[in-house]
Amino acid sequence: MRAAALHSVAGSLLLTALALAPAGSAPAAPAALGGAEQQGTAAAAARAAATGIAFGKCADVKDMPGAMQCGTVSVPLDYAHPSGKQIKLTVTKVAATHKDPHNSKRQVRRQGALVYNPGGPGGDGRYFPLVGLLPEWKRIAAAYDLIGYSPRGVGRSAPLSCEDPGRFFKAPSQAPTHPSESYKKERIAQAKAYAQGCAKRSGSGLKHFNSLNNARDLDVIRAALGERKLTFMGASYGTYFGALYATLFPSHVRRMVFDSAVDPTPEQIWYRNNLDQSAAFESRWTDFRKWIARHHDVYGLGRTVAAVQHSYAKASAQLAAEPAGGKVGPAELQAAFLSAGYYDDYWPTRAQALSAYLKGDPKPLIEQAGPATEAAAEAENSNAVYTAVECNDAPWPTDFTVWDRDNTRLSRVAPFETWDNVWMNLPCAYWPTSRQQPLDVRTAPGQLPPTLILAAERDAATPYEGALEMHRRLSGSVLVTERDAGTHGIAGGPNKCVNGYLDAYLLQGRTPHQDASCAPHAEPEPKPQADRAQRAALKESLKGKAARG
Repeated sequence: MRAAALHSVAGSLLLTALALAPAGSAPAAPAALGGAEQQGTAAAAARAAATGIAFGKCADVKDMPGAMQCGTVSVPLDYAHPSGKQIKLTVTKVAATHKDPHNSKRQVRRQGALVYNPGGPGGDGRYFPLVGLLPEWKRIAAAYDLIGYSPRGVGRSAPLSCEDPGRFFKAPSQAPTHPSESYKKERIAQAKAYAQGCAKRSGSGLKHFNSLNNARDLDVIRAALGERKLTFMGASYGTYFGALYATLFPSHVRRMVFDSAVDPTPEQIWYRNNLDQSAAFESRWTDFRKWIARHHDVYGLGRTVAAVQHSYAKASAQLAAEPAGGKVGPAELQAAFLSAGYYDDYWPTRAQALSAYLKGDPKPLIEQAGPATEAAAEAENSNAVYTAVECNDAPWPTDFTVWDRDNTRLSRVAPFETWDNVWMNLPCAYWPTSRQQPLDVRTAPGQLPPTLILAAERDAATPYEGALEMHRRLSGSVLVTERDAGTHGIAGGPNKCVNGYLDAYLLQGRTPHQDASCAPHAEPEPKPQADRAQRAALKESLKGKAARG
């Protein structure tokens, strides 16, 4: 189990966030279930159903395996005005193979389209259909057209931008766990400039990039695919707007999988969820250090959690004084190790890189932690969408003293990610558009078909309490827990037990009679295994690694 003390600290913070809206504006009321946006969605969906999607060759992707096709769907920028400005979303498809991977003579019946979102906000699901090439997904790929898409703002789908991509990577950078007052002032200035840059570069339509519109877009995609009802899998943030969809359009749902669920409680969106995430990452960082300590004979980084922490701190201090390769400083080191909090497949390579660096070889660390400048435009776009959606979705504290107090307290017990999370989200304190009030996710008994929630007990990006809350709010849902494990996103991963429940649900519509659990998947071997690392990288790229959630 996770260290409950960390979560109780986050939960007991006195969050004086009643005066959250920007000066001179009030939070927009949550969209009424029968309001103009709902009617606009119906009109847009009807138009999309009549038009369909003209799938064809993916012109912007080279040397792609499989038979993926691309097309576009037009959706209103503002659903209150469905005949107004339209934006085009990129949609991808690999048709159902009909091939049973266990019996080549058996033809599998097509069950429709499975639409997937990888989370973020800002994650791009465009390459998801290629996941059918992996063994764990072949049964599902036989029965479903696998559908990925770039959500509004992402990639070619009316892309958002908040700053010059050439300036996005500011490496090397510092990452103080106890920032000084002068450093805080510097980051406040950067957050204000970033928020203004979003408004300047993205224009008056910025406020329409939010989770409710992501849910509405999903219904238009459903209609354009010719599906009477939606079969959907969302991971991380994708579970949140998937839950919004279930609340807004329960009669349009066929099957829904929520993989690593976000806590949808309106008061949690998004400031409090980020506090909880910072607390949970401290526990996961401890898990990683314990694993490294157990393999001291391989890495030489210490036989105890404290000793491993000392090795990490030593490396961070050295990088602060002299960045590796001129581009890896403490912030880049922290970001590389934060990714290991998401996926334990990264543990061997990250530990090996830290060990090599402290022994005088910086090359592995530079390769793993150095900024991928060739992907700067994609990274800047993803970050812009992440920021816009989270800032637009809900009220945030507009007084930095609130952030400072809450996170100073939290950082005393959870220093690993706390301040990094603050700087990531601080533009929301100075956001130039009006905020929404989050919709109350909730369905009544019998209103929604059975849905499946998957969660790892020690997931840091979306703490397990979020899955429990999602379960309580979606009547008829069933929760499958991977015990004592912390990988973020467990569908189609290494746990055969979890995959068994996933297959039974998607292929047969069958859920357990009651909540179920699976033993954890095996921990990674201490020495990097090329095949496992390659498979992890492939899965991550195909499913679309989220920016945060």
